[in-house]
Amino acid sequence: MKKLLLSFFLLSTTYGISQTLLSPSDFLGYELGSEFTRHHQVVDYYKYLAENASDRIKLVEYGKTNERRPLIVAYVSTPENIAALESIRLEHLKNTTGQGSPTKAIVWLSYNVHGNESVSTEASMQTIYELLTSKSSYMENTVVIMDPCINPDGRDRYVNWYNQFKNTPNNIDPNSKEHHEGWLNGRSNHYMFDLNRDWAWLTQVESQQRIKVFNQWLPHVHVDFHEQGVNNPYYFAPAAEPFHEVVTDFQRDFQITIGKNHAKYFDANGWFYFTKEVFDLLYPSYGDTYPTYNGGIGMTYEQGGSGRAGLGVRTFIGDTLTLHDRIAHHLTTGLSTVEVASKNTEKLNREFKKFYQNKNFKYKSYVLNGDPDKIDAIAALLNSHEIKYGWAKEGTAKGHLYSSGKLGTLKTTPANLVVSTNQVKGTLAQVLMEPNTKLSDSLTYDITAWSLPYAYGLEAIASQSLVESDPSGAGSLNRLREPTLAWTPMLI
Repeated sequence: MKKLLLSFFLLSTTYGISQTLLSPSDFLGYELGSEFTRHHQVVDYYKYLAENASDRIKLVEYGKTNERRPLIVAYVSTPENIAALESIRLEHLKNTTGQGSPTKAIVWLSYNVHGNESVSTEASMQTIYELLTSKSSYMENTVVIMDPCINPDGRDRYVNWYNQFKNTPNNIDPNSKEHHEGWLNGRSNHYMFDLNRDWAWLTQVESQQRIKVFNQWLPHVHVDFHEQGVNNPYYFAPAAEPFHEVVTDFQRDFQITIGKNHAKYFDANGWFYFTKEVFDLLYPSYGDTYPTYNGGIGMTYEQGGSGRAGLGVRTFIGDTLTLHDRIAHHLTTGLSTVEVASKNTEKLNREFKKFYQNKNFKYKSYVLNGDPDKIDAIAALLNSHEIKYGWAKEGTAKGHLYSSGKLGTLKTTPANLVVSTNQVKGTLAQVLMEPNTKLSDSLTYDITAWSLPYAYGLEAIASQSLVESDPSGAGSLNRLREPTLAWTPMLI
């Protein structure tokens, strides 16, 4: 009997241990925030979680960087939701055509698009740990998709540089070398390209591989975690003007809802923050605007620090900003975002469906003409964004001529590419194609002109009528025109 009881006790103890997940600090062997974690260690922690909580987390490698570092996303939810992940995804996508009845909120958290804005990857590890443990109640009706590091090459470039030049213990004097990263810094990817300007253009391998997964989900909420100047307080939504005119009232209002929830936690901790002043929702190639033009609530969160902060730095008012502080702030807004989404699942699904139903744009069709190679290039880009197009028939199109800025006509042939806004991705097509973008404010954060026909050097006309086209016509591009939604992840 004693042996039986002892065996039962050992079995129970072993089972209990297997169900207890190690925190990032326990797994890494140092307190999170006391060192910068190299990318392979971050991947190792996510793999550990996937192995020891396989019923609640699914880890997928969606590509590799130029320097062969893995790009991963983690799907986090309840065992029931993870088991039904594909059916949840498909039901959610049906909402884009008004046919679905989804019951889950889809939240995507993106970290470290700028490699030397390094705190967010650190925060991602604590965030996923909390979602699997203390905040697991948020997962009942929510699927959280986490990309812990969009830019691994840039991140490791910064971390390696900092470890080479830091003092031990670290020096908080802002004049110290450890706070002055050189020119070949970690912000950009291998080719020194800013990945936060690449969502629309997809020039980099990281963006090209990520967009495939993003378009397989089209999340209700997407957060892009960043850092800014050392002396700045934390920034979160709502965003600043100008908002693009296609941004809906609900998208604006829900940013306010999320911001108020963040403010509640920041106020309780006495943390400084600001909203509205700087980061607008206009240029479509950011991690907040691109998801917004795909029906989501896209937001940028900015923590003070960036490559200047290191493990700790003295600010201009004499405070010390530490990596621990920065982790705590990003952790708080990340969890707060999931909390708000989990409480508003029905509303998010209802408004997401409405976003894809309301299509009343001034221009119904865009007709593009020009060099076949340029037509090929823009068609390939449209394929990547899953924007449908066709090939014109012999005839005439009337509308706004891009070359003159005036009304005119264009003779159409089967070599002309036609993009209609009467499609699932019609809003994104409108934003990328429109000849002029309406500004609600004269001050903007960045680029104000990006229209694809101009960017690709093509003749074009924007027509207020639907231009007839053939999706399988004899156009320039000899490739698949209907993008597939098949989901074939590689589990790791």
